[in-house]
Amino acid sequence: MASNRLKTGLAILAATATGYGLLAYVALPSAWSHYEHQKRLEGLSMVTQTSQGIPGDPLNVGLVGSQDDIVCAMHAAGWYPADPITLRSSLRLIGSVLLARPYPDAPVSVLTYQGRREDLAFEKPDGKRANRRHHVRFWQVLNQGDEGRAVWLGSATFDRSVGLSHYTGQVTHHIASNIDAEREQLADDLANARVVQGVYEVSGIGPTFNARNGEGDPYSTDGEVKISRLVEACTQRVDSVVKFENPPLVKARNLVWKNLIKLLEGDRSLEQADN
Repeated sequence: MASNRLKTGLAILAATATGYGLLAYVALPSAWSHYEHQKRLEGLSMVTQTSQGIPGDPLNVGLVGSQDDIVCAMHAAGWYPADPITLRSSLRLIGSVLLARPYPDAPVSVLTYQGRREDLAFEKPDGKRANRRHHVRFWQVLNQGDEGRAVWLGSATFDRSVGLSHYTGQVTHHIASNIDAEREQLADDLANARVVQGVYEVSGIGPTFNARNGEGDPYSTDGEVKISRLVEACTQRVDSVVKFENPPLVKARNLVWKNLIKLLEGDRSLEQADN
């Protein structure tokens, strides 16, 4: 009898160990990362850096197309190219914040990726002042991706206010924590402008709760990068966007994280209200 119990216990232990091994080393890794639509992005870092070398905003959006395609598409979507940082643009930015003067193409602070600052930067105002705005920076990372066109990765965030960096004490914009909402905002704006042929996702930094960017602002994300394939030469408009589905395990994981992030955002809002 004791021998049978021992055998049963060992069998259960072996089955548990096997199940754990399959889950931890096969199922979860396959759900954690996927690059089926842009295989050459695998292995790339998905986080920018500040000029001080501090990890900055994560990459969460991408575009497929030439620089001309991007400039035309962003214009059609209602996004403005950001001015370069100069004394004049800095003073104009300060005036916009203090005096509620519109500045739809205000400069953005410097972030680097792969050792260089952004190739392109765009923004979309939210109100009259430049302290609140949607904005995105883009870097060209592949001259030719799986579609035979250039691939750009970007970081889209929402500036909610102007204040001091938690790390350096410098004057800076503070971002809203739900960066996935900004990813969807940009993708929707481009799709609504009818300049997107197809949309798909690849893995970014992965699911992340309460991380902090280069200014010390918290953010949460499911860790996906949403890539929009733009029309070529801005010579056409499309009526519908082809949406490529994620693998089933990735879809299930993202659904769980989406609900968890909603709970986290609710707790953070309550905490800010109490303070």
